[in-house]
Amino acid sequence: MIKTRKAGRREIFGWAMFDFASQAYTLLIITVVFGDVYTRIVVGDAPDYRLGNLLWSLALCLSYALVVASAPLLGVMMDHAQARKRMLFASYVLTVLSTALLYFVEPGYIWLGFSLIVISNAAFATGESFIASFLPFLGDSRELGRISGFGWALGYAGGLVSAGFVLVLLGETSAENFARVRWVGPFAAGFFLLAAIPTFLWVREPACGARQALGAATLTIARQRVLRTVRTVAEFPDLARLFVSILFAMAGVYVIVAFSFIYGAQVIGWSEATRTQMFIVVQITALLGALLFGALQDRLGGRTTYALTLLLWMVAILAIYFVAALTQALNAAFGLALHAEQVFLVAGLLSGLSLGSSQSVGRALVGAFAPPQRAAELFGFWGLFSKLAAIFGIFGVGLLQWLFGLQGAVLFCIVLFAAALVPLAGIDEARGMRAAQRED
Repeated sequence: MIKTRKAGRREIFGWAMFDFASQAYTLLIITVVFGDVYTRIVVGDAPDYRLGNLLWSLALCLSYALVVASAPLLGVMMDHAQARKRMLFASYVLTVLSTALLYFVEPGYIWLGFSLIVISNAAFATGESFIASFLPFLGDSRELGRISGFGWALGYAGGLVSAGFVLVLLGETSAENFARVRWVGPFAAGFFLLAAIPTFLWVREPACGARQALGAATLTIARQRVLRTVRTVAEFPDLARLFVSILFAMAGVYVIVAFSFIYGAQVIGWSEATRTQMFIVVQITALLGALLFGALQDRLGGRTTYALTLLLWMVAILAIYFVAALTQALNAAFGLALHAEQVFLVAGLLSGLSLGSSQSVGRALVGAFAPPQRAAELFGFWGLFSKLAAIFGIFGVGLLQWLFGLQGAVLFCIVLFAAALVPLAGIDEARGMRAAQRED
């Protein structure tokens, strides 16, 4: 039987530093800079950029499909062969190398950019599942909300630091400034490379499985165990319902992550100053949301807290869609002269609170419901459902914006977050934690 040890502060900090390091990739490559560069400069099909948006969504979907196909299998291999740190290191190195190569993507190099995004994002997303599988070994189930929240908060602090440097040093995202902005790939790679070093120095390999080489025999055992988990899903009814909820919720989250700054540039038509302000607002509120809801989770319980984050997301999406109407209403009611991009910052505040909290609480709930000796396997399924959600959400919005434009397509997210609330009604949190202890 494997007992969950209580990790020291240095080890928890080392684990959270991977979130700090990796947020540079999420923000600089997927959300803030390179997504805008790819759609508006590399593809550059002005005025509505529908082809660029579609290719961007396809690249992300293909990368997530690779994760869906491999995550549970790789998770079992980690559990069986005591290979968490080895496999995490491999995903980290591949992410760093492929991200650095984005420097060579120039206007018109559509398929080079497409391919490097597929590779780098698949490696990065796989690493997310790998690092999350350490969570159940860092404390007991009552502490996981706080620990997970600390990791997400530190991650958004990392995003604030990394993207802050980029926005100041590289300047605006434009064809005229491409010679400078193309350095975003090497910068994100270097930040990730250096900032994740404490993870590999201070986080211990959990005493799970027996250390052995990763070969054909391990792969065979992994296939057998994945099939067993699929056949015995009834043993974890609360975890199964949580995964269904995560499927819908993360579909909405990935849409916002992939298209929010593209939306600001194409629909709102914001200035470079407002883009910078939005970045700061989202990072700070996401950090605060992760800490606040992490503390609430340890008090109110994971299910209730998670439901609150989904409701907050729905309010945020409404604010995004109706930003022009809200601007007009505020100007008429109070005699103001606000611009839509200024009111859009309020929607960014709500989105930031939702972003940090929903992902942190969901990850902690999976950790509470996962038996420690099968943590990597079940976090592999967490990765599977999260990335399947990304495919569903991003490709769905990609098609909808092709047909109706990006503004109309964003309403699809409200349907996704509402659907995520439904499975929560059947979750018994205490029963889910008992099932994890019984398996242990």
